[in-house]
Amino acid sequence: MKTLTHYIDGRPQEGRSGRYAEGFNPATGEVATSIPLASPDEVDAAVAAARAAFPAWSETPALKRARILFNFKALLDRHQDELAELITHEHGKVFSDAKGEVARGIEVVEFACGAPQLLKGQYTDQIGGGIDNWSMRQPLGVVAGITPFNFPMMVPCWMFPVALACGNTFVLKPSERDPSVSLRLAELLKEAGLPDGVFNVVHGDKQAVDALIAHPDVEALSFVGSTPIAEYIYAEGTRRGKRVQALGGAKNHMVVMPDANLEQATDALIGAAYGSAGERCMAISVAVAVGDVADQLIERLEPRVRALVIKNGMEADAEMGPLVTAQHRAKVIGYIEDGIAAGARVVVDGREQKVAGQGFFLGGTLFDQVTPQMNIYREEIFGPVLCVVRVPDFAAAVELINAHEFGNGVACFTSDGGVARAFARQIKVGMAGINVPIPVPMAWHSFGGWKRSLFGDHHAYGEEGVRFYTRYKSVMQRWPDSIAKGAEFTMPVAK
Repeated sequence: MKTLTHYIDGRPQEGRSGRYAEGFNPATGEVATSIPLASPDEVDAAVAAARAAFPAWSETPALKRARILFNFKALLDRHQDELAELITHEHGKVFSDAKGEVARGIEVVEFACGAPQLLKGQYTDQIGGGIDNWSMRQPLGVVAGITPFNFPMMVPCWMFPVALACGNTFVLKPSERDPSVSLRLAELLKEAGLPDGVFNVVHGDKQAVDALIAHPDVEALSFVGSTPIAEYIYAEGTRRGKRVQALGGAKNHMVVMPDANLEQATDALIGAAYGSAGERCMAISVAVAVGDVADQLIERLEPRVRALVIKNGMEADAEMGPLVTAQHRAKVIGYIEDGIAAGARVVVDGREQKVAGQGFFLGGTLFDQVTPQMNIYREEIFGPVLCVVRVPDFAAAVELINAHEFGNGVACFTSDGGVARAFARQIKVGMAGINVPIPVPMAWHSFGGWKRSLFGDHHAYGEEGVRFYTRYKSVMQRWPDSIAKGAEFTMPVAK
């Protein structure tokens, strides 16, 4: 068993609180790591290091900051397999999914390398008599990221590359379930030339989160996780005057129209509902079958769900790995039992899937005849459970989705361009896909939901991320008349 450290001021720091959490290999059920849980004093040390590093880093030209990020990207490219293995061993997702996560994280780093272009202001000459007006974007200071277990590399990369490119310093509090990749990112950043203290990692639980929220030197908080925690962080952070972006839960629907390509729709649902064991904030957990398409869809889905190859994610033929912990597996099983008790028809019961070993495995579950009143429809399960809801027509599908409290991601499979256009315009969801099941925006766009899937005014990464991690300043200037007339001018000296 390996004991992890924090990473503060450019070096590993052993935990001093005396509190530790166990980190598991989900495929074997064995304890693999001992993870220190930071005390408020240890959080304060990380914030102090970031605060001390901020003046020099914020004054570093954006081009030089970008060059360090270019070096970092090159290192990430070389270490993709190593990073993906760390993710698979601690999270459980199959290796190919982990490599995909690494690739999507690298894309945001690549975007952040454009810092000189992203931070350009605007200039207007002669808005009045001898007066010019121009704008600039300036960094906030020390900012913090609190990230979930399901994407231990990609989600932190939604945050810190953009924050660093903008001139901020950063404290990352990763999930205590799979934090090793965060430490490796810190090492690679230092190897890329990042000055000490600019990027710090502290492990922890609610005590560490509360310390970051309360810390007077933390200017902004970025969070991805469940809606109750997102709401809590947003309320407590903004109450203290901090800038907060808090991305919450999801219940992502996929509408299947009668004219959809059913082979394509079935493939999409299998990948989107059961990939990474459903532990994705963009997973499709509800298939909305329109008209008479439901029976055909169920007929195609059932054998595919039963045939899922479920095993250790490092095995080449694995299609789905284990859930992240035994406790989370038990929670998902509780939802399956609740759905059956509520009257949903269980087409495939994941509890019946037998997998060798002591890992936290659970087979894919498929429900039919699910209604909006059921818990399995209303609540985020975050597991390999797909619910089919039947509706009579397109209007009913849109009404169903728009009535849900979450508005993270949605998809519509159809061959009708008019339906596709109406869907994109009418749906009250932040990210929509047309014949694309998981419409995660590319790095130069921005990620975020609507309604109770997002607390705050800014989505993650892209230009929205640049706006979140900077303050806009407008400057109006008039030069003394003596300068315009050619008189001698002495540069003022700051005292």
